[in-house]
Amino acid sequence: MDRMESVDLNAADSAADAYAAAPLLNCLLREAAEPAGDGSYRLLGSGRLLRVRAGRRPADPELRTAGGWHPLNHTELVKLVSDELRQYTGVSNDELPVEIADSRETVAALLAARAAAEPSADPYVRSEQALVMGHPHHPAPKARGGAPAASWLPYAPEAHARFPLVFLGLREDQVVEEGGPRAAAAIDSLAAACGGPRPPAGYRLLPAHPWQLDLVASRPAVREAFADGRLLRLGTGPVPVWPTASIRTLYVPGGEGPDAGRPDAGNGRQDTGPGAAEAEAPDGDLFVKFSLDVRITNDVRRLWRHDLLKLRRTDAAVKAGFAELRATGSNAAWLPDRGYRTAAFAFEELAVLVRDGLRAHVEPGLTPLLAAAMAEGYPDSPLAATADPAGWWRAYLRRVVPPVLHLFARHGIVLEAHLQNTLVAVDAGGMPAQALFRDAEGVKLLPDPERAAAWQRLVYCLVVNHLTEIAGALAECHPQVAGTLWPAAREEFRRFDSAHGLPEIGALLAAPSLPAKTNLLLRWTRADGADARYLPLPNPLHG
Repeated sequence: MDRMESVDLNAADSAADAYAAAPLLNCLLREAAEPAGDGSYRLLGSGRLLRVRAGRRPADPELRTAGGWHPLNHTELVKLVSDELRQYTGVSNDELPVEIADSRETVAALLAARAAAEPSADPYVRSEQALVMGHPHHPAPKARGGAPAASWLPYAPEAHARFPLVFLGLREDQVVEEGGPRAAAAIDSLAAACGGPRPPAGYRLLPAHPWQLDLVASRPAVREAFADGRLLRLGTGPVPVWPTASIRTLYVPGGEGPDAGRPDAGNGRQDTGPGAAEAEAPDGDLFVKFSLDVRITNDVRRLWRHDLLKLRRTDAAVKAGFAELRATGSNAAWLPDRGYRTAAFAFEELAVLVRDGLRAHVEPGLTPLLAAAMAEGYPDSPLAATADPAGWWRAYLRRVVPPVLHLFARHGIVLEAHLQNTLVAVDAGGMPAQALFRDAEGVKLLPDPERAAAWQRLVYCLVVNHLTEIAGALAECHPQVAGTLWPAAREEFRRFDSAHGLPEIGALLAAPSLPAKTNLLLRWTRADGADARYLPLPNPLHG
């Protein structure tokens, strides 16, 4: 190895360490430490002192020792976190340190793959595939279940992946589906949209994610169904699909005409980059969501039976709420989950859910972008490029905040409006002009949970997870407006309360703290991923 290769490898290792350390440090400092002055923190387990380079993405951790401040590499940081949590909680956990290390190795593989890959020419797809770091307050946001990179890297959005669906034939007497003719037609249309094979007589189409099939094909129920003919392998098609930030949800652009495959088709832009011609298809403009038996952040990402069975009721309630909202003049949109199809003998393992695409919901002339990408930061971000950051923020608040509050106030609906469930469509100048929300699986309907718990969930998703991160990114790029951001957010909440009357808003603006989810302690104590636990975080909305 020559000197230049050594320098490149060292730089790549340092980048992977930095990406992996930032969210882990965020968790540790929020959940198991307290400020000790002079930029240091006292760790609550042992009382030791840790200092970091401050900011939204803390870096360069150093531990106070008898000989002075000792810099920690990533392996030492993981050991420190494990030791501290063992002392702080009285509980041991041998799994989470392995998961944290896996997340770091995943980041390293992603950085190498991104350096050699060609990103999509489409700005929407680029935003969905921009999250190298991922969840900023999770100890292992990029863990992939410990599997070798070769098994998942071809399907990783962060590696600018695109790939064909696998098409199966499911014998008609084994089909379980819900959602009515529109959902069934959308699933059946995927063969045409992707240029794939159609099932023979007596069978229905069952699309599959290739990684999903790799994970479950050897299980007895699935293996036996292939053997006895209840399930057929039909093959793949030539038209690729694009993995989005959630990994298991894929975007099928489809469409007709010269701009086919563009989420902003017909808006005056053309896709001339790699993959543009491949994306042309007679049908499509759909999202398809699959089960993946892999733990990603807090949960194994299956389409669970209980969630699928309540999907139609939940989605119908949200659609009705957004229809009423649009009647008031709002252009906020919901991407409906139309329904699902699966096999009776592998209900969760082979499930596929179909969701509306973008063209029917994004207003002409606008370009949708993933909110999480703007929070993490990426080269195309309009947040960084805007010449009017204060106006940009006011426009962002006006598009994102009122729809979430409206659905809660009028319909008892809690949207899981976190960064990965929110798209913000911007105009030609990069100014936010429309908000779109997605994922009925995360929606909660009153009275389940009861109102106080539902409001807490709304505040966590919208304010702590979402607005705090966008405001932080904006303040980093445009420090001159940092002091105006939260007064403007406070005014947006007050404006809604004055117009519509939502009692919880007054209490929110008067509260000294907000609920922050404790992802590190949740994972360390092996709590269920849905069993959210919160600790108080200083409230930036507090007057």
